[in-house]
Amino acid sequence: MWLAARQTWRFALGALPLALGCAGAGGSPSGAPASSITSTPCVPDESAPAPDHGLLTGLWQKVELPGTVCGNGSQYKFFVNYAPSSNNLIVTFEGGGACWDYDSCSGNGGARGAANPNGIPDDHMVKLEFLPLNRRDASNPLGDWNMVFLPYCTGDLHSGNREATYPNPDPNGAPLVFQHRGHDNMVRVIQWLAGNFPTVPRMLVTGYSAGGSGALINYHYIRKGMTGVQCSYLLDDSGPIFPSGGYSGPLHQKVREAWNLDPLIDGVAPDFSRFDPAAIKADLGLITTALADKYPRDRLATALFRLDFDFSLYSYERFYNHPPQAEIHRMWWEDIQLLLGQYASRTNLASFIPYYRYDNCSHCLIIPPIDSGVLAILGEPYSGTEIQERMVDMRDFVRLLVDDSRKLESFLESVQPGEGLSPERAAQCEVL
Repeated sequence: MWLAARQTWRFALGALPLALGCAGAGGSPSGAPASSITSTPCVPDESAPAPDHGLLTGLWQKVELPGTVCGNGSQYKFFVNYAPSSNNLIVTFEGGGACWDYDSCSGNGGARGAANPNGIPDDHMVKLEFLPLNRRDASNPLGDWNMVFLPYCTGDLHSGNREATYPNPDPNGAPLVFQHRGHDNMVRVIQWLAGNFPTVPRMLVTGYSAGGSGALINYHYIRKGMTGVQCSYLLDDSGPIFPSGGYSGPLHQKVREAWNLDPLIDGVAPDFSRFDPAAIKADLGLITTALADKYPRDRLATALFRLDFDFSLYSYERFYNHPPQAEIHRMWWEDIQLLLGQYASRTNLASFIPYYRYDNCSHCLIIPPIDSGVLAILGEPYSGTEIQERMVDMRDFVRLLVDDSRKLESFLESVQPGEGLSPERAAQCEVL
């Protein structure tokens, strides 16, 4: 089981996006300087009684919606776990690679290719129930909330909008027809969420790796579709959409074409008061400030490791002729600094960036330390996510993020001497 979970959790996701709004290059909807945008804290009304789901309460239930598909054309499935006494909701996007060619979409691309290329099994949550933000973790600060888990099987960061045909490298082999239908699936899932959770005092949209990108990409669609949400929060774990002016630019332009993102960018333009589709297409990273300006009372955050050696590989190695580890980390840190500049411009944006942890090639914070054994997975699910200067970990940051009575703040751990990937460990990460 743990080997299966390790494979499920070991994803590399590219820093890419779909399309959301942009308030130009940095302006606010009001035209005021972005740093001056203020709003009163959101105060949720949690007095409404929670629905009685009977025997379904506390168990993962499979949901299948007509018209939703995985990459191989099989039925898309997601899972809901109802809370006994809360209307609050956490929506989690699964991570797991991405693809735009025959090998990576067929399952031959390793952990950085498409996740779940054969579709979603009915027992999918058996491998994922020990994620720290699920109900199995007694210390989960959101443990009494309703939970919806959105699996990943379309290879497109939950954002694609086309059927692709990829030629087979074997001239005698059949081509691969692949459904990059992540966006189409999410449209139907959001309709289901709105109907089944009509009153939501507090909602957290999150995900890890590809799912972190998916959470960010789909956030506007969720906020627009779920009109009963009072206070809302976003946590993108290790799926950053960096400004395209940095080293992630080639990846961003590649996926715009591969997953047919431009129509989605054009389609959301009317929802934003200051939106330039051409600017978004040129810089997918503008999605972050666009969301911050569109939803000034929402609290939006990203988390990642400074020495990530998974998502960073996915972002750069195929676009820069497989540079060595030190060069990958230099590029990653420079992209992080561009992102931090964006986040510093908005009071409702925050980041949580530890330096390094051994597990999972220093990738993802809201999965348990899967390389450290069963006891750590069960008893110390946030081990290694600490910010040493402040003595806070990812659990503390989640508590802060969803508590509107506290000022939102960012955390950045300094370089920790003696920590980092050995050449042997880096070599293991590179072959995933």
